Amino acid sequence: MRKSAKKNIIYSILLLLVVFMVYLYRQNKETVASPASDNPKMVFSGQTMGTTYRVVYLDPGGRNLKKDIDSILVNFNQALSTYISDSELSRLNKYDSLVYESMYFYPVLKASKEVFTATGGAFDPTIGPLVNAWGFGPGGPALQDSLGVKQLMERVGFEKISFDDKEVKKSTTDVYLDFSAIAKGYGVDVIAEFLKDKGIVNYLVEIGGELKGNGVNDKGELWKVGVSHPDEEGLANEIYSIVALENKGLATSGNYRNFYIKDSVKYSHTISPFTGYPVVHRLLSATVVADDCITADAYATAFMVLGMDRAKEIQQSVEGLEIFLIFNDDQGQMQSYVSDGLAPFLTSVSAEEPK
Repeated sequence: MRKSAKKNIIYSILLLLVVFMVYLYRQNKETVASPASDNPKMVFSGQTMGTTYRVVYLDPGGRNLKKDIDSILVNFNQALSTYISDSELSRLNKYDSLVYESMYFYPVLKASKEVFTATGGAFDPTIGPLVNAWGFGPGGPALQDSLGVKQLMERVGFEKISFDDKEVKKSTTDVYLDFSAIAKGYGVDVIAEFLKDKGIVNYLVEIGGELKGNGVNDKGELWKVGVSHPDEEGLANEIYSIVALENKGLATSGNYRNFYIKDSVKYSHTISPFTGYPVVHRLLSATVVADDCITADAYATAFMVLGMDRAKEIQQSVEGLEIFLIFNDDQGQMQSYVSDGLAPFLTSVSAEEPK
């Protein structure tokens, strides 16, 4: 072999060694410097309950738990969905009793009864027939004459439900249960509990806008979530305020997205269990923060039924409950109210400062 060829081979080998050493150095430097290597941030999303979900958590093992969570949500839906014809809930709605098959039925009944009692019946999972009749359920719209509403009201009332930890019974077969006003919040808690069982302490779980934040994010800060601007004219995707969650659940209910207009009349999806008609008042949205999301979800619905004054009264009587209300004042100007316990965790991004 010629001398020049040998030199070229040697130089090539040396060059490759230098490149390889630089690569190893950079890899080692990135591994040491990146906080994600110590506590990787896992993020994934999917579809459930006719909406989307998103899960974010920090896990030293970098485990991807999406398949497990998807499986849990499938089973959850199979228990409590009214849109699945053979779900556990759909079977109960066809008959007058049900022996529980899943772990999800009894807890949602207990939580529903607690909030039903605390709100004087404003939160009522038997409102389903009226929700359907007004066009906001799986059955589609029906006639909305006063006689039809009166007949449907005879089927409404959670007192028509009795249950223990084994079985639920209805006083009559035509009583119809619908947990759509609490199911997303309950689902959030179920996923949060799953993450906790896996040893994960820093997470944010969201299903259809209902959330549970625990621990801190990858910056070492409390999880921060936005409250939408309650405006049906296109501002609903804008953020009105930001809430920092300190191991809490959060749910928002409002009439600015789910409504329709017929013959120049606006019909909101919040139906009053007391009258059978869509509610009409100044409260635009109710955000509730509680220890768990199922509680926040149920109270947010109830407060949209009751209005601002009663929401304030109930919040002050229930331990651990905080509220952020957005409403129109007497002049039609948008205003807001935040309870004392939530105020330190809320940042306004609106021109109007919370009161």
